[in-house]
Amino acid sequence: MKKPAIPSALIFFLLLAVGCATKPPKRQTQAPLNVPPAWMAAAPAGQLDESWWQAFNATGLVAAVREALTNNFDLRAAAARLEAAIAQARLAGADLQPKAGFDLSGQRQQRNFIGLPIPGAGSKVLSSRSTTFGANFSASWELDVWGRIRAGHRAALADAQAAEDELAFARLSLAAQTIKAWLAQVEARQQLDLAEERVRSHEATAAQTRRRYEQGLKSPLDARLALSGLAAAKAALAERRQLLERATRQVEILAGRYPRGAGVEGDRLPELPPPPPAGLPSELLERRPDLRAAERRLAAADQRLLQSRAALYPRFSLTASGGTSTKDLEDLVASEFKVWTIAANAVQPLFEGGKLRAGVAQAKARAEQALAEYGRAVLNAFGEVENQLAAAAPLADREAELEESLRQARAALAQAESRYGAGLEDFLTVLISQRQVFDLQSQWLAVRRLRLDNRVDLHLALGGGFAPAAGATPKKAAGGPEAGGHAPPKDKS
Repeated sequence: MKKPAIPSALIFFLLLAVGCATKPPKRQTQAPLNVPPAWMAAAPAGQLDESWWQAFNATGLVAAVREALTNNFDLRAAAARLEAAIAQARLAGADLQPKAGFDLSGQRQQRNFIGLPIPGAGSKVLSSRSTTFGANFSASWELDVWGRIRAGHRAALADAQAAEDELAFARLSLAAQTIKAWLAQVEARQQLDLAEERVRSHEATAAQTRRRYEQGLKSPLDARLALSGLAAAKAALAERRQLLERATRQVEILAGRYPRGAGVEGDRLPELPPPPPAGLPSELLERRPDLRAAERRLAAADQRLLQSRAALYPRFSLTASGGTSTKDLEDLVASEFKVWTIAANAVQPLFEGGKLRAGVAQAKARAEQALAEYGRAVLNAFGEVENQLAAAAPLADREAELEESLRQARAALAQAESRYGAGLEDFLTVLISQRQVFDLQSQWLAVRRLRLDNRVDLHLALGGGFAPAAGATPKKAAGGPEAGGHAPPKDKS
Protein backbone atom coordinates (compact mmCIF):
# COMPACT_ATOMS: atom_id res chain seq x y z
CA MET A 1 0.00 0.00 0.00
CA LYS A 2 1.21 3.46 -0.84
CA LYS A 3 2.24 5.49 2.18
CA PRO A 4 0.35 8.74 2.78
CA ALA A 5 2.19 11.89 1.72
CA ILE A 6 3.41 14.29 4.39
CA PRO A 7 1.49 17.57 4.08
CA SER A 8 3.43 20.69 3.24
CA ALA A 9 2.16 22.35 6.44
CA LEU A 10 3.94 19.70 8.52
CA ILE A 11 7.18 20.31 6.60
CA PHE A 12 6.88 24.03 7.37
CA PHE A 13 6.28 23.16 11.01
CA LEU A 14 9.43 21.02 11.18
CA LEU A 15 11.62 23.62 9.46
CA LEU A 16 10.66 26.23 12.06
CA ALA A 17 11.17 23.88 15.00
CA VAL A 18 14.34 25.56 16.37
CA GLY A 19 14.27 28.96 18.10
CA CYS A 20 16.97 30.90 19.88
CA ALA A 21 17.39 33.91 22.15
CA THR A 22 20.33 36.29 22.05
CA LYS A 23 22.04 38.13 24.89
CA PRO A 24 20.08 41.18 26.01
CA PRO A 25 21.63 44.34 24.56
CA LYS A 26 23.52 46.66 26.88
CA ARG A 27 21.23 49.33 28.27
CA GLN A 28 22.06 52.80 27.00
CA THR A 29 21.38 54.85 30.11
CA GLN A 30 21.13 58.57 30.31
CA ALA A 31 22.15 59.05 33.92
CA PRO A 32 21.61 62.62 35.16
CA LEU A 33 25.25 62.86 36.27
CA ASN A 34 27.95 65.23 35.13
CA VAL A 35 30.83 62.74 35.39
CA PRO A 36 34.25 64.44 35.35
CA PRO A 37 37.03 63.05 33.14
CA ALA A 38 39.18 62.29 36.22
CA TRP A 39 38.69 61.80 39.95
CA MET A 40 38.52 64.99 41.98
CA ALA A 41 40.79 63.51 44.67
CA ALA A 42 44.35 62.42 43.97
CA ALA A 43 44.37 59.05 42.17
CA PRO A 44 47.39 56.74 41.61
CA ALA A 45 47.94 54.45 38.62
CA GLY A 46 48.75 50.75 38.26
CA GLN A 47 47.62 47.41 36.83
CA LEU A 48 44.80 45.02 37.67
CA ASP A 49 45.43 42.00 39.90
CA GLU A 50 42.66 39.71 41.12
CA SER A 51 44.29 38.46 44.36
CA TRP A 52 44.69 41.98 45.68
CA TRP A 53 44.74 40.93 49.35
CA GLN A 54 48.18 39.38 48.83
CA ALA A 55 49.60 42.90 48.55
CA PHE A 56 49.27 43.21 52.35
CA ASN A 57 52.01 40.57 52.63
CA ALA A 58 50.51 38.90 55.71
CA THR A 59 50.31 35.11 55.79
CA GLY A 60 47.51 35.00 58.34
CA LEU A 61 45.47 37.53 56.38
CA VAL A 62 45.80 35.61 53.11
CA ALA A 63 44.88 32.34 54.84
CA ALA A 64 41.80 33.93 56.43
CA VAL A 65 40.58 35.29 53.06
CA ARG A 66 41.08 31.96 51.32
CA GLU A 67 39.20 30.12 54.06
CA ALA A 68 36.33 32.61 53.92
CA LEU A 69 36.05 32.36 50.13
CA THR A 70 35.85 28.58 50.50
CA ASN A 71 33.55 28.14 53.49
CA ASN A 72 31.45 31.30 53.95
CA PHE A 73 27.72 30.55 53.96
CA ASP A 74 26.65 33.89 52.45
CA LEU A 75 28.90 33.18 49.48
CA ARG A 76 27.40 29.71 49.10
CA ALA A 77 23.93 31.27 49.10
CA ALA A 78 24.98 33.70 46.35
CA ALA A 79 26.35 30.79 44.30
CA ALA A 80 23.05 28.93 44.75
CA ARG A 81 21.14 32.01 43.58
CA LEU A 82 23.26 32.03 40.45
CA GLU A 83 22.47 28.37 39.75
CA ALA A 84 18.77 29.09 40.23
CA ALA A 85 18.94 32.07 37.84
CA ILE A 86 20.67 29.93 35.20
CA ALA A 87 17.99 27.26 35.56
CA GLN A 88 15.28 29.93 35.27
CA ALA A 89 16.87 31.16 32.03
CA ARG A 90 16.73 27.61 30.67
CA LEU A 91 13.08 27.37 31.66
CA ALA A 92 12.28 30.66 29.93
CA GLY A 93 14.08 29.50 26.77
CA ALA A 94 12.24 26.18 26.69
CA ASP A 95 9.10 27.86 25.32
CA LEU A 96 11.05 28.78 22.18
CA GLN A 97 11.36 25.12 21.27
CA PRO A 98 8.61 22.76 20.07
CA LYS A 99 6.97 20.52 22.62
CA ALA A 100 6.65 16.84 21.71
CA GLY A 101 5.34 13.79 23.51
CA PHE A 102 4.82 10.09 22.86
CA ASP A 103 2.12 7.95 24.44
CA LEU A 104 2.00 4.15 24.32
CA SER A 105 -1.10 2.50 25.84
CA GLY A 106 -2.76 -0.88 26.18
CA GLN A 107 -6.29 -1.64 27.38
CA ARG A 108 -8.34 -4.80 27.95
CA GLN A 109 -12.05 -4.40 28.58
CA GLN A 110 -15.03 -6.65 29.40
CA ARG A 111 -18.60 -5.50 28.85
CA ASN A 112 -21.79 -7.15 30.21
CA PHE A 113 -25.12 -6.86 28.37
CA ILE A 114 -27.69 -7.26 31.10
CA GLY A 115 -31.28 -7.85 29.97
CA LEU A 116 -30.45 -9.41 26.62
CA PRO A 117 -31.72 -13.04 26.67
CA ILE A 118 -29.63 -15.81 25.13
CA PRO A 119 -31.56 -18.91 24.00
CA GLY A 120 -30.42 -21.95 25.96
CA ALA A 121 -28.15 -19.92 28.24
CA GLY A 122 -30.60 -19.75 31.08
CA SER A 123 -29.64 -16.99 33.52
CA LYS A 124 -26.15 -16.51 32.04
CA VAL A 125 -25.25 -12.85 31.24
CA LEU A 126 -24.15 -11.93 27.75
CA SER A 127 -20.61 -10.37 27.79
CA SER A 128 -17.81 -9.45 25.42
CA ARG A 129 -14.09 -8.84 25.86
CA SER A 130 -11.83 -6.59 23.77
CA THR A 131 -8.16 -5.59 23.74
CA THR A 132 -6.89 -2.31 22.31
CA PHE A 133 -3.31 -1.08 21.80
CA GLY A 134 -2.47 2.49 20.91
CA ALA A 135 0.57 4.63 20.09
CA ASN A 136 0.37 8.40 19.70
CA PHE A 137 2.89 11.15 18.98
CA SER A 138 1.99 14.81 19.44
CA ALA A 139 3.87 18.07 18.91
CA SER A 140 3.05 21.74 19.34
CA TRP A 141 4.88 25.00 18.86
CA GLU A 142 3.95 28.61 19.45
CA LEU A 143 5.26 30.88 16.71
CA ASP A 144 6.91 33.79 18.51
CA VAL A 145 5.82 36.32 15.89
CA TRP A 146 5.95 39.38 18.14
CA GLY A 147 8.99 38.34 20.19
CA ARG A 148 7.12 37.84 23.46
CA ILE A 149 8.86 34.56 24.33
CA ARG A 150 12.25 35.79 23.15
CA ALA A 151 11.94 38.90 25.32
CA GLY A 152 11.13 36.76 28.34
CA HIS A 153 14.13 34.56 27.59
CA ARG A 154 16.43 37.57 27.25
CA ALA A 155 15.10 38.96 30.53
CA ALA A 156 15.90 35.67 32.27
CA LEU A 157 19.37 35.64 30.69
CA ALA A 158 19.98 39.19 31.96
CA ASP A 159 18.89 38.10 35.44
CA ALA A 160 21.37 35.21 35.28
CA GLN A 161 24.16 37.58 34.21
CA ALA A 162 23.21 39.91 37.06
CA ALA A 163 23.37 36.98 39.50
CA GLU A 164 26.83 36.13 38.18
CA ASP A 165 28.04 39.70 38.75
CA GLU A 166 26.41 39.74 42.18
CA LEU A 167 28.34 36.59 43.06
CA ALA A 168 31.56 38.28 41.95
CA PHE A 169 30.77 41.32 44.09
CA ALA A 170 29.88 39.05 47.01
CA ARG A 171 33.35 37.49 46.74
CA LEU A 172 34.94 40.93 46.59
CA SER A 173 32.89 42.20 49.53
CA LEU A 174 33.59 39.06 51.57
CA ALA A 175 37.32 39.41 50.98
CA ALA A 176 37.17 43.04 52.14
CA GLN A 177 35.09 42.16 55.23
CA THR A 178 37.48 39.35 56.14
CA ILE A 179 40.55 41.55 55.76
CA LYS A 180 39.04 44.30 57.91
CA ALA A 181 37.93 41.77 60.53
CA TRP A 182 41.42 40.25 60.56
CA LEU A 183 42.98 43.70 60.92
CA ALA A 184 40.56 44.48 63.75
CA GLN A 185 41.52 41.37 65.69
CA VAL A 186 45.25 42.04 65.14
CA GLU A 187 44.83 45.62 66.37
CA ALA A 188 42.82 44.31 69.34
CA ARG A 189 45.68 41.93 70.16
CA GLN A 190 48.23 44.76 70.00
CA GLN A 191 45.94 46.94 72.10
CA LEU A 192 45.76 44.09 74.62
CA ASP A 193 49.57 43.88 74.70
CA LEU A 194 49.69 47.64 75.28
CA ALA A 195 47.11 47.38 78.08
CA GLU A 196 49.16 44.65 79.76
CA GLU A 197 52.26 46.82 79.49
CA ARG A 198 50.28 49.67 81.04
CA VAL A 199 49.26 47.48 83.97
CA ARG A 200 52.87 46.41 84.56
CA SER A 201 54.00 50.04 84.50
CA HIS A 202 51.32 51.07 87.00
CA GLU A 203 52.19 48.10 89.23
CA ALA A 204 55.81 49.19 89.31
CA THR A 205 54.83 52.79 90.02
CA ALA A 206 52.40 51.75 92.77
CA ALA A 207 55.02 49.54 94.43
CA GLN A 208 57.60 52.31 94.29
CA THR A 209 55.17 54.88 95.70
CA ARG A 210 54.15 52.53 98.52
CA ARG A 211 57.75 51.99 99.58
CA ARG A 212 58.37 55.71 99.68
CA TYR A 213 55.19 56.24 101.68
CA GLU A 214 56.23 53.55 104.18
CA GLN A 215 59.63 55.26 104.44
CA GLY A 216 57.86 58.53 105.20
CA LEU A 217 59.17 60.16 102.02
CA LYS A 218 55.76 60.60 100.33
CA SER A 219 52.24 61.39 101.42
CA PRO A 220 49.42 58.83 101.44
CA LEU A 221 47.79 60.83 98.61
CA ASP A 222 50.49 59.67 96.19
CA ALA A 223 49.96 56.04 97.19
CA ARG A 224 46.19 56.29 96.70
CA LEU A 225 46.63 57.97 93.30
CA ALA A 226 48.99 55.19 92.23
CA LEU A 227 46.54 52.49 93.32
CA SER A 228 43.71 54.30 91.52
CA GLY A 229 45.73 54.41 88.33
CA LEU A 230 46.54 50.70 88.66
CA ALA A 231 42.86 49.79 89.07
CA ALA A 232 41.91 51.88 86.02
CA ALA A 233 44.61 50.15 83.97
CA LYS A 234 43.31 46.72 85.00
CA ALA A 235 39.75 47.73 84.02
CA ALA A 236 41.01 48.83 80.61
CA LEU A 237 42.85 45.50 80.29
CA ALA A 238 39.62 43.56 80.90
CA GLU A 239 37.85 45.62 78.22
CA ARG A 240 40.66 44.92 75.74
CA ARG A 241 40.37 41.18 76.36
CA GLN A 242 36.65 41.34 75.60
CA LEU A 243 37.24 43.31 72.38
CA LEU A 244 39.87 40.82 71.23
CA GLU A 245 37.54 37.85 71.77
CA ARG A 246 34.74 39.59 69.87
CA ALA A 247 37.03 40.50 66.95
CA THR A 248 38.41 36.96 66.78
CA ARG A 249 34.95 35.41 66.68
CA GLN A 250 33.98 37.71 63.83
CA VAL A 251 36.88 36.38 61.75
CA GLU A 252 35.86 32.80 62.56
CA ILE A 253 32.23 33.45 61.54
CA LEU A 254 33.29 34.93 58.20
CA ALA A 255 35.50 31.89 57.65
CA GLY A 256 32.54 29.56 58.25
CA ARG A 257 33.95 28.20 61.51
CA TYR A 258 32.38 27.86 64.92
CA PRO A 259 33.13 31.08 66.87
CA ARG A 260 35.32 29.62 69.62
CA GLY A 261 37.40 32.77 70.05
CA ALA A 262 40.51 30.61 69.75
CA GLY A 263 42.38 33.22 67.76
CA VAL A 264 43.78 33.38 64.24
CA GLU A 265 47.28 33.78 62.91
CA GLY A 266 48.70 37.30 63.08
CA ASP A 267 49.87 39.50 65.96
CA ARG A 268 51.15 42.64 64.19
CA LEU A 269 49.49 45.00 61.73
CA PRO A 270 51.03 44.58 58.27
CA GLU A 271 52.78 47.20 56.21
CA LEU A 272 50.53 49.51 54.19
CA PRO A 273 50.65 48.21 50.59
CA PRO A 274 51.12 50.48 47.58
CA PRO A 275 47.95 52.37 46.62
CA PRO A 276 45.79 50.78 43.90
CA PRO A 277 45.19 52.56 40.58
CA ALA A 278 41.95 54.50 40.43
CA GLY A 279 41.68 54.67 36.65
CA LEU A 280 38.98 56.90 35.15
CA PRO A 281 35.49 57.43 36.60
CA SER A 282 33.91 56.07 33.41
CA GLU A 283 35.83 52.80 33.80
CA LEU A 284 34.15 52.16 37.15
CA LEU A 285 30.88 51.22 35.41
CA GLU A 286 32.52 48.16 33.85
CA ARG A 287 34.97 47.41 36.66
CA ARG A 288 32.62 47.09 39.64
CA PRO A 289 30.57 43.88 39.59
CA ASP A 290 27.65 45.40 41.51
CA LEU A 291 27.28 48.15 38.88
CA ARG A 292 27.36 45.59 36.10
CA ALA A 293 24.68 43.64 37.96
CA ALA A 294 22.51 46.77 38.29
CA GLU A 295 22.83 47.38 34.55
CA ARG A 296 21.80 43.78 33.82
CA ARG A 297 18.75 44.16 36.11
CA LEU A 298 17.87 47.26 34.13
CA ALA A 299 18.20 45.35 30.85
CA ALA A 300 15.97 42.59 32.23
CA ALA A 301 13.31 45.14 33.17
CA ASP A 302 13.41 46.56 29.64
CA GLN A 303 12.93 43.11 28.14
CA ARG A 304 9.98 42.38 30.42
CA LEU A 305 8.41 45.63 29.25
CA LEU A 306 8.74 44.38 25.65
CA GLN A 307 7.30 41.04 26.74
CA SER A 308 4.24 42.65 28.32
CA ARG A 309 3.60 44.77 25.22
CA ALA A 310 3.88 41.75 22.93
CA ALA A 311 1.27 39.98 25.05
CA LEU A 312 -1.31 42.43 23.65
CA TYR A 313 -1.05 40.86 20.19
CA PRO A 314 -2.41 37.53 18.87
CA ARG A 315 -0.60 34.27 19.58
CA PHE A 316 -0.09 31.80 16.74
CA SER A 317 0.63 28.13 17.29
CA LEU A 318 0.93 24.91 15.29
CA THR A 319 -0.04 21.46 16.54
CA ALA A 320 0.42 18.04 14.98
CA SER A 321 -0.35 14.51 16.13
CA GLY A 322 -0.21 11.03 14.71
CA GLY A 323 -0.71 7.52 15.98
CA THR A 324 -2.24 4.10 15.79
CA SER A 325 -5.09 2.29 17.53
CA THR A 326 -5.51 -1.45 16.91
CA LYS A 327 -6.55 -4.72 18.53
CA ASP A 328 -3.28 -6.48 17.75
CA LEU A 329 0.06 -5.35 19.11
CA GLU A 330 1.90 -6.18 15.89
CA ASP A 331 -0.42 -3.85 13.93
CA LEU A 332 1.01 -0.75 15.72
CA VAL A 333 3.57 -0.35 12.92
CA ALA A 334 1.13 -1.10 10.10
CA SER A 335 0.33 1.93 7.98
CA GLU A 336 -3.30 0.90 7.52
CA PHE A 337 -4.09 1.83 11.12
CA LYS A 338 -2.24 5.17 11.23
CA VAL A 339 -4.05 8.46 11.78
CA TRP A 340 -2.71 12.01 11.99
CA THR A 341 -3.88 15.59 12.42
CA ILE A 342 -2.32 19.00 11.79
CA ALA A 343 -3.82 22.24 13.06
CA ALA A 344 -2.98 25.91 13.34
CA ASN A 345 -4.67 28.42 15.60
CA ALA A 346 -4.52 32.07 16.55
CA VAL A 347 -5.63 33.50 19.88
CA GLN A 348 -6.33 37.20 20.29
CA PRO A 349 -7.30 38.39 23.78
CA LEU A 350 -10.35 40.67 23.55
CA PHE A 351 -11.40 41.46 27.11
CA GLU A 352 -9.57 40.59 30.33
CA GLY A 353 -10.67 43.45 32.53
CA GLY A 354 -7.61 45.58 31.72
CA LYS A 355 -5.21 42.90 32.95
CA LEU A 356 -2.82 43.09 29.98
CA ARG A 357 -2.73 46.89 29.91
CA ALA A 358 -2.08 46.91 33.65
CA GLY A 359 0.77 44.45 33.06
CA VAL A 360 2.32 46.87 30.57
CA ALA A 361 1.99 49.77 33.01
CA GLN A 362 3.53 47.68 35.78
CA ALA A 363 6.47 46.59 33.61
CA LYS A 364 7.07 50.21 32.54
CA ALA A 365 7.08 51.40 36.15
CA ARG A 366 9.53 48.66 37.12
CA ALA A 367 11.80 49.61 34.23
CA GLU A 368 11.80 53.22 35.46
CA GLN A 369 12.50 51.97 38.98
CA ALA A 370 15.44 49.88 37.71
CA LEU A 371 16.82 52.94 35.89
CA ALA A 372 16.59 55.07 39.02
CA GLU A 373 18.22 52.34 41.13
CA TYR A 374 21.02 52.02 38.60
CA GLY A 375 21.64 55.78 38.71
CA ARG A 376 21.66 55.69 42.52
CA ALA A 377 24.14 52.79 42.53
CA VAL A 378 26.46 54.62 40.12
CA LEU A 379 26.32 57.84 42.14
CA ASN A 380 27.00 55.99 45.40
CA ALA A 381 29.93 54.17 43.78
CA PHE A 382 31.48 57.45 42.64
CA GLY A 383 31.01 58.84 46.14
CA GLU A 384 32.68 55.82 47.74
CA VAL A 385 35.76 56.15 45.55
CA GLU A 386 36.04 59.91 46.09
CA ASN A 387 35.64 59.53 49.86
CA GLN A 388 38.31 56.85 50.15
CA LEU A 389 40.74 58.73 47.91
CA ALA A 390 40.19 61.94 49.86
CA ALA A 391 40.58 60.23 53.26
CA ALA A 392 44.01 58.73 52.55
CA ALA A 393 46.05 61.93 53.00
CA PRO A 394 44.39 63.13 56.24
CA LEU A 395 44.85 59.69 57.80
CA ALA A 396 48.56 59.77 56.89
CA ASP A 397 48.82 63.24 58.43
CA ARG A 398 47.09 62.01 61.62
CA GLU A 399 49.56 59.15 61.93
CA ALA A 400 52.54 61.45 61.47
CA GLU A 401 51.27 63.96 64.02
CA LEU A 402 50.54 61.18 66.53
CA GLU A 403 54.09 59.93 66.14
CA GLU A 404 55.42 63.40 66.95
CA SER A 405 52.98 63.80 69.84
CA LEU A 406 54.01 60.43 71.25
CA ARG A 407 57.69 61.36 71.03
CA GLN A 408 57.06 64.57 72.98
CA ALA A 409 54.87 62.77 75.55
CA ARG A 410 57.57 60.21 76.25
CA ALA A 411 60.09 62.97 76.77
CA ALA A 412 57.67 64.76 79.10
CA LEU A 413 57.12 61.55 81.11
CA ALA A 414 60.85 61.09 81.55
CA GLN A 415 61.20 64.66 82.83
CA ALA A 416 58.17 64.30 85.15
CA GLU A 417 59.58 61.11 86.71
CA SER A 418 62.98 62.77 87.17
CA ARG A 419 61.52 65.89 88.78
CA TYR A 420 59.21 63.78 91.00
CA GLY A 421 62.18 61.77 92.24
CA ALA A 422 63.98 65.01 93.08
CA GLY A 423 60.91 66.30 94.93
CA LEU A 424 60.35 69.10 92.41
CA GLU A 425 57.03 67.78 90.95
CA ASP A 426 53.92 66.19 92.43
CA PHE A 427 52.85 62.63 91.63
CA LEU A 428 49.72 63.72 89.73
CA THR A 429 51.92 65.09 86.94
CA VAL A 430 53.61 61.69 86.62
CA LEU A 431 50.25 59.91 86.39
CA ILE A 432 48.97 62.34 83.77
CA SER A 433 52.15 61.89 81.72
CA GLN A 434 51.89 58.09 81.94
CA ARG A 435 48.26 58.14 80.85
CA GLN A 436 49.03 60.43 77.93
CA VAL A 437 51.82 58.16 76.65
CA PHE A 438 49.65 55.05 76.70
CA ASP A 439 46.63 56.87 75.23
CA LEU A 440 48.75 58.17 72.34
CA GLN A 441 50.14 54.69 71.68
CA SER A 442 46.58 53.34 71.56
CA GLN A 443 45.48 56.12 69.22
CA TRP A 444 48.48 55.46 66.98
CA LEU A 445 47.52 51.79 66.63
CA ALA A 446 43.91 52.76 65.86
CA VAL A 447 45.00 55.18 63.13
CA ARG A 448 47.33 52.56 61.67
CA ARG A 449 44.37 50.22 61.31
CA LEU A 450 42.20 53.02 59.91
CA ARG A 451 44.77 53.58 57.17
CA LEU A 452 44.74 49.87 56.34
CA ASP A 453 40.92 49.85 56.39
CA ASN A 454 40.93 52.82 54.05
CA ARG A 455 43.13 50.88 51.64
CA VAL A 456 40.74 47.91 51.78
CA ASP A 457 37.71 50.15 51.25
CA LEU A 458 39.42 51.78 48.27
CA HIS A 459 39.99 48.38 46.68
CA LEU A 460 36.34 47.54 47.29
CA ALA A 461 35.12 50.88 45.91
CA LEU A 462 37.23 50.47 42.77
CA GLY A 463 35.86 46.98 42.19
CA GLY A 464 38.94 44.80 42.41
CA GLY A 465 42.62 44.47 43.14
CA PHE A 466 45.59 46.05 41.45
CA ALA A 467 49.32 45.51 41.24
CA PRO A 468 51.64 48.55 41.24
CA ALA A 469 52.83 49.76 37.86
CA ALA A 470 56.40 48.92 36.86
CA GLY A 471 58.88 51.22 38.58
CA ALA A 472 56.32 52.62 41.01
CA THR A 473 57.47 53.21 44.58
CA PRO A 474 55.30 53.94 47.62
CA LYS A 475 55.16 57.57 48.63
CA LYS A 476 56.34 58.66 52.07
CA ALA A 477 53.90 60.36 54.37
CA ALA A 478 54.93 63.61 55.97
CA GLY A 479 56.56 62.95 59.31
CA GLY A 480 56.69 59.16 58.98
CA PRO A 481 56.95 56.18 56.63
CA GLU A 482 54.12 55.18 54.30
CA ALA A 483 53.35 52.02 56.23
CA GLY A 484 54.43 52.97 59.70
CA GLY A 485 56.05 50.40 61.96
CA HIS A 486 54.88 47.07 63.19
CA ALA A 487 54.70 48.37 66.76
CA PRO A 488 54.18 51.81 68.34
CA PRO A 489 57.12 54.08 67.46
CA LYS A 490 59.88 54.30 70.03
CA ASP A 491 61.27 57.47 71.49
CA LYS A 492 64.36 58.61 69.53
CA SER A 493 65.20 61.57 71.73
